[in-house]
Amino acid sequence: MYFLALAADYDGTIADHGFVNAATAEALKRFKGTGRRLILVTGREIADLTHAFAELKIFDLVVAENGAVIYEPANESERVIAPAPSARLVEKLMERKVEPISVGRSIIATWAPHQAAVLSAIQELGLESQIIFNKGAVMVLPAGVNKASGLKAALSMLDIAVHNVIAVGDAENDHTFLGLCGCAAAVANALPAIRDEADIKLSGDHGAGVVELIQKVIREDARIIPPSRHGILVGTDRSGQKVYLEPDCRVLIAGESESGKSMFATLLTERMAEKQFEFCVIDPEGDYEGLRHAVCIGRDCTSPTTEEALTLVCETGVNLVINTVALNMSDRQRLFASLIGPMAELRARTGRPHWLLVDEAHQVLSAATGQPWHHLLKGLPATIFITVSPEFLAADLLRTIDVVLVFGRAALKAVATIAKALNMPAVSPDTMTLADDEIVFWSPRSGQPLSAVRVEAPRQDHKRHTGKYAVGDVGERESFYFRGPRNALNLRAPNLLRSWRSLRRWTTPRGNTTCGPSITPPGFDTSSKTKNLPPRQRKSKLTRALILVKAARGSGRPYSNAMLRLVKGDRSSTRLRSRNSTGRGLDARP
Repeated sequence: MYFLALAADYDGTIADHGFVNAATAEALKRFKGTGRRLILVTGREIADLTHAFAELKIFDLVVAENGAVIYEPANESERVIAPAPSARLVEKLMERKVEPISVGRSIIATWAPHQAAVLSAIQELGLESQIIFNKGAVMVLPAGVNKASGLKAALSMLDIAVHNVIAVGDAENDHTFLGLCGCAAAVANALPAIRDEADIKLSGDHGAGVVELIQKVIREDARIIPPSRHGILVGTDRSGQKVYLEPDCRVLIAGESESGKSMFATLLTERMAEKQFEFCVIDPEGDYEGLRHAVCIGRDCTSPTTEEALTLVCETGVNLVINTVALNMSDRQRLFASLIGPMAELRARTGRPHWLLVDEAHQVLSAATGQPWHHLLKGLPATIFITVSPEFLAADLLRTIDVVLVFGRAALKAVATIAKALNMPAVSPDTMTLADDEIVFWSPRSGQPLSAVRVEAPRQDHKRHTGKYAVGDVGERESFYFRGPRNALNLRAPNLLRSWRSLRRWTTPRGNTTCGPSITPPGFDTSSKTKNLPPRQRKSKLTRALILVKAARGSGRPYSNAMLRLVKGDRSSTRLRSRNSTGRGLDARP
């Protein structure tokens, strides 16, 4: 459920000549029965409103006096959020025979044609007040007080994001709150200026138009508005049409390493921030550390906690990056599993976070974990999974994917792999050759063919795998394994720092106290000849490469470059074996 609340004007919208008919009241009750909230936004004073509409308690909150007062019908409490009206202004208007006149907790209201007299009195007194029109009504309020400011306060009380509210109105004073909400609708009797700006132009007038809107929301939810309104721009296809990710779709971004997946994800976060959508990024490799518009928790040597993450994600207006590079694989999976339940509950209640991005998704959403991911992620539809290995994702999760975006030279091959994982017929890409700035866009369940979409680069620099190789957990597949003489050992080093420490222990002769405690493996040469060698000669090329990596960690140089120097170095002297050739990870024998 995307739209969580309806904010409706009273006079001219749900009410005709001041009264709400039975069909409109029944539709409002049906809307609330879906679990959504109702907010009435009106220029009327509370006393007048309670007299006019006996069923006011169907609304969760009432924003009255054009944004100055919030009323809770359930307990009949009022909260005034604007200054009181100017007594001097009221006196002057009465002196000038401005009638009728009504004075509320903050509002002063009258009717045309008294607007000239009201303006003259405000100028004479030097007041910072504003005049707001509602067809024939003339309202005086403190500066900055309007229906939008009042609705913001009401939504803060209900803890609902403005994007997840649909609004309906008819007159001039509805402009501000219609523009604030995620979707704006205008009844048929609305002023032309209101209808021109509305996302939905209803065919029914007054209450009939509201009934029509409620039926649409219950039936279609977020699909009542075009993707350009709430969607996140992917790029432009070859026909020149813009392609969007709809607000409740589940996305898989796949492609080979260094094909641009994480850079594109960075671009998506920029576009989310532009539209003021809140997002949360699960970052296992430090790719998003320093991401603009976001708060980052967890660093190379500091593990994030569930409590810290949930506290921040619950804060309105906060975008969050959860850096799990300091955690091993099993701890990453446990952290993720502990987050998704509370996040799903938060999203169902508030609409936030609007998007969840899971980088290296195969690490936490693998079929090997045995978790029912489809069930656990049910409450998080707007999720983006980024992976180099889609075939390792849980099959029940893959079957929920709405959009597949594939990067790299082997994009079409990756599409075929995904189709196989989804148990779908082989995809026929015909003869599609991708340009350097193009990706494959595929909607598996739509029946539409593959398309090429041109994408842009993010405005901010992308940090690739910060900390992953130095202090993170690269996984069993990419780890170093210390076998020892005659393959007597099988010690895994999940990162370069652990490898460096292991090598220091193994290459330090017994009795040398400068390097701390040491372990001498079987067959280690502790002869005086070896002991007397200068330390620099005693270290292997592998050890020196690892020390360079440790130095790079302090200087800010990319760890990936250090890893490249390490793996592509003199393999004969370092005795490294790549998994690509042996299937057993990187094998280091000191």
